[in-house]
Amino acid sequence: MDRRSALKASSALVALATTGCSSMPGMGNWIPLFDGGGIDAFNPIGKANWRVVNGVLEADQGPGFLVSKRSFDNFRISAEFYANADTNSGIFIRCQDPSKIIATSSYEVNIWDQRKDPTYGTAAIVDFGKVSPPYPQAGGRWNTFDITADGPRLVVVFNGQTTVDIRDTKYTRGPIALQSSGGLIRFRKVLVQVI
Repeated sequence: MDRRSALKASSALVALATTGCSSMPGMGNWIPLFDGGGIDAFNPIGKANWRVVNGVLEADQGPGFLVSKRSFDNFRISAEFYANADTNSGIFIRCQDPSKIIATSSYEVNIWDQRKDPTYGTAAIVDFGKVSPPYPQAGGRWNTFDITADGPRLVVVFNGQTTVDIRDTKYTRGPIALQSSGGLIRFRKVLVQVI
Protein backbone atom coordinates (compact mmCIF):
# COMPACT_ATOMS: atom_id res chain seq x y z
CA MET A 1 0.00 0.00 0.00
CA ASP A 2 1.45 3.37 -0.97
CA ARG A 3 1.59 6.31 1.41
CA ARG A 4 -1.41 8.12 -0.15
CA SER A 5 -3.62 5.00 0.17
CA ALA A 6 -2.49 4.52 3.77
CA LEU A 7 -3.39 8.15 4.58
CA LYS A 8 -6.84 7.77 2.98
CA ALA A 9 -7.47 4.56 4.91
CA SER A 10 -6.31 6.20 8.14
CA SER A 11 -8.57 9.22 7.55
CA ALA A 12 -11.54 6.95 6.87
CA LEU A 13 -10.93 5.04 10.11
CA VAL A 14 -10.71 8.29 12.10
CA ALA A 15 -13.96 9.55 10.52
CA LEU A 16 -15.69 6.25 11.25
CA ALA A 17 -14.48 6.23 14.85
CA THR A 18 -15.55 9.84 15.36
CA THR A 19 -18.99 9.21 13.87
CA GLY A 20 -19.48 6.10 16.02
CA CYS A 21 -18.42 7.86 19.21
CA SER A 22 -20.89 10.69 18.80
CA SER A 23 -23.74 8.22 19.25
CA MET A 24 -22.22 6.40 22.21
CA PRO A 25 -23.81 6.85 25.65
CA GLY A 26 -21.98 9.50 27.62
CA MET A 27 -20.94 11.32 24.46
CA GLY A 28 -22.65 14.03 22.44
CA ASN A 29 -26.08 15.19 23.55
CA TRP A 30 -26.89 12.55 26.17
CA ILE A 31 -28.73 13.82 29.26
CA PRO A 32 -27.92 11.94 32.48
CA LEU A 33 -31.04 11.17 34.53
CA PHE A 34 -28.79 9.09 36.74
CA ASP A 35 -25.05 8.58 36.32
CA GLY A 36 -23.84 7.66 39.80
CA GLY A 37 -24.70 10.92 41.56
CA GLY A 38 -27.93 12.12 43.10
CA ILE A 39 -31.53 11.78 41.97
CA ASP A 40 -32.16 15.49 41.34
CA ALA A 41 -33.56 14.78 37.85
CA PHE A 42 -36.50 12.88 39.42
CA ASN A 43 -39.51 13.40 41.65
CA PRO A 44 -40.18 10.40 43.92
CA ILE A 45 -43.76 9.17 44.27
CA GLY A 46 -45.07 6.25 46.30
CA LYS A 47 -43.37 4.27 49.04
CA ALA A 48 -40.20 2.94 47.40
CA ASN A 49 -37.01 3.28 49.45
CA TRP A 50 -34.81 4.74 46.69
CA ARG A 51 -31.23 5.47 47.72
CA VAL A 52 -27.79 5.87 46.16
CA VAL A 53 -25.19 3.40 47.48
CA ASN A 54 -21.62 3.56 46.14
CA GLY A 55 -22.78 5.31 42.98
CA VAL A 56 -25.65 2.89 42.33
CA LEU A 57 -29.34 3.81 42.59
CA GLU A 58 -31.32 1.07 44.29
CA ALA A 59 -34.58 0.14 45.98
CA ASP A 60 -35.92 -3.08 47.42
CA GLN A 61 -39.29 -1.94 48.76
CA GLY A 62 -42.24 -0.40 47.02
CA PRO A 63 -44.43 0.34 45.37
CA GLY A 64 -43.00 3.59 44.10
CA PHE A 65 -41.41 5.45 41.25
CA LEU A 66 -38.81 8.02 40.39
CA VAL A 67 -40.42 10.27 37.76
CA SER A 68 -38.27 12.53 35.57
CA LYS A 69 -38.91 16.22 36.05
CA ARG A 70 -38.56 16.67 32.30
CA SER A 71 -40.90 15.30 29.62
CA PHE A 72 -39.70 13.78 26.36
CA ASP A 73 -41.29 12.95 23.03
CA ASN A 74 -38.68 11.39 20.70
CA PHE A 75 -35.67 9.96 22.48
CA ARG A 76 -33.35 7.07 23.18
CA ILE A 77 -32.65 5.69 26.67
CA SER A 78 -29.46 3.87 27.57
CA ALA A 79 -29.78 2.13 30.94
CA GLU A 80 -27.76 -0.35 32.97
CA PHE A 81 -29.67 -2.24 35.65
CA TYR A 82 -29.42 -5.17 38.02
CA ALA A 83 -32.48 -7.13 39.13
CA ASN A 84 -33.03 -10.12 41.38
CA ALA A 85 -34.96 -13.02 39.87
CA ASP A 86 -38.10 -12.03 41.84
CA THR A 87 -37.85 -8.29 41.05
CA ASN A 88 -40.88 -6.45 39.66
CA SER A 89 -39.65 -3.23 38.09
CA GLY A 90 -39.56 -1.41 34.79
CA ILE A 91 -38.90 1.78 32.89
CA PHE A 92 -42.08 3.67 32.02
CA ILE A 93 -41.95 6.09 29.09
CA ARG A 94 -44.25 8.84 27.80
CA CYS A 95 -46.17 8.79 31.09
CA GLN A 96 -49.43 10.73 30.84
CA ASP A 97 -49.89 11.52 34.54
CA PRO A 98 -46.63 12.07 36.47
CA SER A 99 -48.46 11.70 39.78
CA LYS A 100 -49.96 8.30 38.92
CA ILE A 101 -47.69 5.99 36.94
CA ILE A 102 -49.51 2.96 35.55
CA ALA A 103 -49.17 0.75 32.48
CA THR A 104 -52.54 1.89 31.14
CA SER A 105 -51.38 5.51 30.76
CA SER A 106 -47.79 4.99 29.57
CA TYR A 107 -45.55 2.45 27.89
CA GLU A 108 -43.97 0.11 30.44
CA VAL A 109 -40.73 -1.55 29.40
CA ASN A 110 -40.93 -4.40 31.87
CA ILE A 111 -38.35 -5.93 34.21
CA TRP A 112 -40.14 -8.93 35.70
CA ASP A 113 -38.78 -12.42 35.05
CA GLN A 114 -41.52 -14.15 37.05
CA ARG A 115 -44.55 -12.44 35.50
CA LYS A 116 -47.44 -14.89 35.17
CA ASP A 117 -47.74 -14.12 31.45
CA PRO A 118 -44.08 -14.10 30.30
CA THR A 119 -44.98 -12.69 26.88
CA TYR A 120 -45.21 -9.32 28.65
CA GLY A 121 -42.36 -10.05 31.08
CA THR A 122 -38.80 -8.74 31.01
CA ALA A 123 -37.93 -6.69 27.89
CA ALA A 124 -41.56 -6.49 26.69
CA ILE A 125 -43.73 -3.38 26.50
CA VAL A 126 -46.68 -4.35 28.67
CA ASP A 127 -49.92 -4.72 26.66
CA PHE A 128 -48.25 -3.40 23.49
CA GLY A 129 -45.14 -5.38 22.52
CA LYS A 130 -44.74 -9.04 23.41
CA VAL A 131 -41.48 -10.97 23.70
CA SER A 132 -41.02 -14.43 22.23
CA PRO A 133 -39.57 -17.64 23.70
CA PRO A 134 -36.99 -18.17 25.00
CA TYR A 135 -38.23 -15.41 27.29
CA PRO A 136 -35.61 -12.82 28.32
CA GLN A 137 -34.36 -13.09 31.91
CA ALA A 138 -32.65 -10.31 33.87
CA GLY A 139 -32.32 -11.86 37.32
CA GLY A 140 -29.00 -12.02 39.13
CA ARG A 141 -26.82 -9.95 36.80
CA TRP A 142 -26.21 -6.53 35.28
CA ASN A 143 -28.18 -5.89 32.07
CA THR A 144 -28.63 -3.17 29.49
CA PHE A 145 -31.67 -1.57 27.91
CA ASP A 146 -31.52 0.58 24.81
CA ILE A 147 -35.05 1.97 24.39
CA THR A 148 -36.01 4.14 21.42
CA ALA A 149 -39.23 6.12 21.06
CA ASP A 150 -39.17 7.87 17.69
CA GLY A 151 -42.61 9.05 16.66
CA PRO A 152 -44.84 5.95 16.56
CA ARG A 153 -41.88 3.53 16.51
CA LEU A 154 -40.93 1.90 19.82
CA VAL A 155 -37.87 -0.36 20.00
CA VAL A 156 -36.46 -2.25 22.98
CA VAL A 157 -32.98 -3.77 22.86
CA PHE A 158 -32.13 -5.96 25.86
CA ASN A 159 -28.48 -6.98 26.29
CA GLY A 160 -27.84 -6.27 22.61
CA GLN A 161 -30.86 -8.21 21.28
CA THR A 162 -33.97 -6.52 19.86
CA THR A 163 -36.97 -7.84 21.79
CA VAL A 164 -39.68 -5.38 20.66
CA ASP A 165 -40.03 -3.29 17.50
CA ILE A 166 -43.57 -1.93 17.14
CA ARG A 167 -45.51 1.10 15.97
CA ASP A 168 -48.11 2.72 18.23
CA THR A 169 -49.51 6.24 18.51
CA LYS A 170 -51.37 6.12 21.83
CA TYR A 171 -48.80 8.14 23.83
CA THR A 172 -46.58 10.77 22.22
CA ARG A 173 -44.91 12.64 25.07
CA GLY A 174 -44.33 12.48 28.82
CA PRO A 175 -41.84 11.89 31.58
CA ILE A 176 -39.79 8.75 32.17
CA ALA A 177 -40.27 6.75 35.38
CA LEU A 178 -38.23 4.05 37.14
CA GLN A 179 -40.29 1.51 39.09
CA SER A 180 -39.73 -0.35 42.34
CA SER A 181 -42.54 -2.76 43.11
CA GLY A 182 -40.85 -5.66 44.86
CA GLY A 183 -37.42 -7.27 44.87
CA LEU A 184 -34.07 -5.53 44.52
CA ILE A 185 -33.62 -3.20 41.55
CA ARG A 186 -30.42 -1.24 40.86
CA PHE A 187 -29.56 1.30 38.19
CA ARG A 188 -26.01 2.47 37.63
CA LYS A 189 -26.78 4.53 34.55
CA VAL A 190 -29.89 6.04 32.95
CA LEU A 191 -29.10 8.38 30.04
CA VAL A 192 -31.50 10.03 27.59
CA GLN A 193 -30.69 11.30 24.12
CA VAL A 194 -33.26 13.53 22.43
CA ILE A 195 -33.68 12.58 18.76
